[in-house]
Amino acid sequence: MDIGIKMTRLGDSHALVTGGASGIGLAIAKALVKRGARVTITSRNLDRITEVANSVAGISGVALDVTDSVSVDKAFNAVGPVDILVNNAGTALAAPFETTTLEQLSSVMAVNLTGVFLCMQAVLPEMRKRNSGRIVNIASTAGMHGYSYASIYSAAKHAVIGLTRSLALELARTGITANCVCPGFTDTEIVATAIANIAKVTGQSEAEALAELVNHNPQKRLVTAEEVADTVLWLCGENSRSINGQAIAVAGGEIM
Repeated sequence: MDIGIKMTRLGDSHALVTGGASGIGLAIAKALVKRGARVTITSRNLDRITEVANSVAGISGVALDVTDSVSVDKAFNAVGPVDILVNNAGTALAAPFETTTLEQLSSVMAVNLTGVFLCMQAVLPEMRKRNSGRIVNIASTAGMHGYSYASIYSAAKHAVIGLTRSLALELARTGITANCVCPGFTDTEIVATAIANIAKVTGQSEAEALAELVNHNPQKRLVTAEEVADTVLWLCGENSRSINGQAIAVAGGEIM
């Protein structure tokens, strides 16, 4: 008996997944549709979200720049009330701290933190009216401890976890929950780019850079996007209403 499916039927729910056109976001969107939700994905790449929407029944798309408050307001007004918000849009930068620029700091914070802030503010008024909702912010194990060459990414994800925990306390007497899912290094395009950047700045081969990354995981492998999606599904279920303000690592035992 598939207990997981019975616990996470999401029929009649409208879920919005930022950065949902690829990688972890797309895996989450597909998993939500499979459980019966109507899903809207967002991206700055309109061609990509149109391609996904045309190929996966139950998914529609809207262009959104999560760093722009005007773009956020326009997109959320267009799609209507959201029952499940998954803040997945993010960007990573691998660079030594001493060569990291203020512009890079601002850019990484804008996508990874400001975007989460703006999207949560956009959905909360309607969620409060219904006294119901799920907010899941995709953070990272980099938000739970530090990694070399990832100082500003780690700082942004630490901030997302702090923001989520504080909001969860404000929502504790409502039917709304706010949690973080914190993947370890996951088999996505972002991690592939990070591996290439690490190799470039350290002189390692990409194989050596990958080995160094998976060394953090006791299972010695990259996490899959589908494993992250399953954790998000669990948090969206009715039986997870007591899970609030948590940062849940999906990392093979790296964080305990």
